[in-house]
Amino acid sequence: MTTTTEQAARGGFPVLGLLILAALSFVWGVNWPVMKIAVSEMTVWWFRSICLIFGGLGLLFIAAITRSAIIPKHTDVGPMLLTACFAVGGWHVCAGFGVALMPAGRAVIIAFTMPIWTALAAIWILGERLKPTTIAGLALGLVGITVLIGPDIAIVGQAPLGAMFMLAAAISWGLGTVLFKRFNWSIPVVSNMGWQLLAASVPVTTIAALDGPMPDWFALSTPVMIAMAYVLLLPMTFGQWAYFQIIRWFPASIAAIGTLAIPIVGVYSSAILLNEPVGVRELTSLGLICLALIVVLILPYWINRRRQA
Repeated sequence: MTTTTEQAARGGFPVLGLLILAALSFVWGVNWPVMKIAVSEMTVWWFRSICLIFGGLGLLFIAAITRSAIIPKHTDVGPMLLTACFAVGGWHVCAGFGVALMPAGRAVIIAFTMPIWTALAAIWILGERLKPTTIAGLALGLVGITVLIGPDIAIVGQAPLGAMFMLAAAISWGLGTVLFKRFNWSIPVVSNMGWQLLAASVPVTTIAALDGPMPDWFALSTPVMIAMAYVLLLPMTFGQWAYFQIIRWFPASIAAIGTLAIPIVGVYSSAILLNEPVGVRELTSLGLICLALIVVLILPYWINRRRQA
């Protein structure tokens, strides 16, 4: 039987995999304006608590029905909790506050600088060498962020709080991703991430309860109820499953191409759903950050392919 890697080497991919890749880009891209709708009538803490609990249980359910190993070994617990602090807790909480404090279209652009921070964290934690493409990508990404929030900094004299939260979320995700690669795990990724989501839900739910009562579901508006259903069923459950399926089916460089479409979908879906303006500044920043991701993730793959040809 031909493997996916062999198919990739010949330039062919399974049709189902391509469909899931396209669906993931759409689902995670639209998730950004939908999150902003959801947090308009509930606190970020309760919103993230519900997402983490539902997503964690959903991933463990997927692991159970696919007969994957679920129970981690005791040696996994410490690394799992450490990784969850950044890949889950830091990302979800900071991204939640970020999208609540700034336009969703801008938030998704800053969020998807996370591959750049992953590359930098890999140098520090994994001892990887800083490649010229990484330096170029980091420079392009930082210029893209500056273009996006620079005029706001000039006006208020300091970085907008929402942008700072989103940048913290992206950096936290990068650290968590590298920590995940740093450790050897005894259970599959889907089970591992399910437990990480549930572990992060404990402190988040505790803070949510101290911060205020749980949202009154009957008092929520129809748009918010639809938004919550979307977030829980698609990004937090299908999205997690789809991402790990794509990582298993495709080379990492090809999977990365799919992530490049997410901020594009996020910007334009925010314009459609929230009537957020899309001007020259947003388009320039989006183009620079997408170019940064291409330089960091795609260009090295092309260079290696040409050397092997």
